[in-house]
Amino acid sequence: MSDALLSATGLAAIRGERVLFKAVSVAARPEDAIVLRGANGAGKTTLLRILAGLTRAETGTVVRKGAFHWCAHRLGLKPHETPRTHLEGWAQAWGAEAPIETVLSQIGMKRPADVPARYLSAGQRQRTALARLLLQDRPLWLMDEPYAALDVDGRSLLLDLMADHRARGGAVIAAIHGDAGFEPSGEVVL
Repeated sequence: MSDALLSATGLAAIRGERVLFKAVSVAARPEDAIVLRGANGAGKTTLLRILAGLTRAETGTVVRKGAFHWCAHRLGLKPHETPRTHLEGWAQAWGAEAPIETVLSQIGMKRPADVPARYLSAGQRQRTALARLLLQDRPLWLMDEPYAALDVDGRSLLLDLMADHRARGGAVIAAIHGDAGFEPSGEVVL
């Protein structure tokens, strides 16, 4: 597994007295798209948080090579923040040099770029959060329900972004309900 961008073996998670999952292993290599599936409450978000290093597993190990992007349910947008100021803040924090105007255009947020997040639709807020993927090239994308609130065009745009990312040697691990929109290279069912 030396070429794996992420390798996790023997993972287990417990919430309260309930075992969410045990003995879960996953590896993501360049160009992979791993889909996490399971009912609500099965532990998909917990598994993603473990893979990102945000939550500790009861057992098992996770090895990540290089930087990754984390896209979660909580979008990280402040109500007064505009898509432009949100992306500028992240670009500055990361030392990213991606042109904000180009990123806004790529994600379809050029027109509402200066509208405070509290006035944006759920889909526009989701697009703004996803735009962070374009600020800095990172080989692994960890995504929790990335299609949430996206319309047909937004979903198509995200599918194109993921396909392009994979074609450039990146990998995606995503918790997805329903049709993934692509042929996964692997699947973990919780």
